[in-house]
Amino acid sequence: MQPEKRSDRWGLVLLLGAFSALGPLTIDMYLPSFPEITKDFGTQASFVQLSLTACLIGLGLGQIIMGPLSDVHGRRRPVILSLILYLAASFICAVSPNIYCFIAARFIQGFAASAGIVISRAVVRDLYSGPELTRFFSLLMLVNNLFPLIAPVAGSGVISLTTWVGVFVVLGLVGIVLVAWASAGLKETLPPENRVPSNLGQLFKGIRTLLGDRQFLGYALAQGIMIGGVFAYVSGTPFIYQKIYGASPQLFALLFGSNGISLIIGSQLVGRLNHVISERRFLVLGSLLAAASSVTALSVILMHGPLFALVFAVILLCRLDRDDVHRFVLAGYGIPKPYGGKRFGAARSLCRFC
Repeated sequence: MQPEKRSDRWGLVLLLGAFSALGPLTIDMYLPSFPEITKDFGTQASFVQLSLTACLIGLGLGQIIMGPLSDVHGRRRPVILSLILYLAASFICAVSPNIYCFIAARFIQGFAASAGIVISRAVVRDLYSGPELTRFFSLLMLVNNLFPLIAPVAGSGVISLTTWVGVFVVLGLVGIVLVAWASAGLKETLPPENRVPSNLGQLFKGIRTLLGDRQFLGYALAQGIMIGGVFAYVSGTPFIYQKIYGASPQLFALLFGSNGISLIIGSQLVGRLNHVISERRFLVLGSLLAAASSVTALSVILMHGPLFALVFAVILLCRLDRDDVHRFVLAGYGIPKPYGGKRFGAARSLCRFC
């Protein structure tokens, strides 16, 4: 079950890439406005960082829920409903009267965005398998990895013309566009006969089964540890770059967006070399690179080194490793074979939540 025409294939890549882009757009686009949000709400920097934490919690919990739901109800309906919730939450963020309402709305926004992230991967798994799955993910990542490069630059551009409120108005408009696009262009890829029975016990049984598989859990935890380091960087750099190093919102956006370069290089290397180098070896190399770049970044900070040295270290950290692990799991090497595509939403959820 694969798109027959090349144009259909690229159309699917762009659509699923747009769904996946909700994650980096939701996380990265408002980062340059952290100091402005702090001032506007008259609060502390830690509360603004808490809004990012709330969004990340929503992303994680949402994937735990939306992945299994897509295994039960199919891929199309859950993603469209979640996009409607996403656009509503984005506009609520824009009109929030205080930081507490803003944090709550960010949680909902992250929760809603999670469906696009987890279900887009599940759709690919429905359509492809083996090396073809890896190649398609390479194309998908090429599109998706542009958004961490674009999002902070776009956010700084918006706040140069208006306030931070404009960032969330733009995100709401993005949600409207995606609802229309998904309604018109996304076909159901999980036939009813391949779905998991609509039984809450069955859903948790699938999750328990996956958690009981040591191989899958090991790969998922490896990715989770790497992503933990990335998000520590994401939450801290708006204040480190702008308050300690004196970078402007525009310079911060460029520095932060430079991580997209490593995203693109990493995903394309894995896609092109997957027939030459095994995913397992990519996993080992990516883990070693993450460890080396983390030690380098820590050394720069402890020695109060120059900004460019810190930026270079985190460029290496921020994702030449992450996609290797993620694709290794999704290609089926880390997912117990008997479960196939029926529980792929659950597997994808656990992989991203760990």
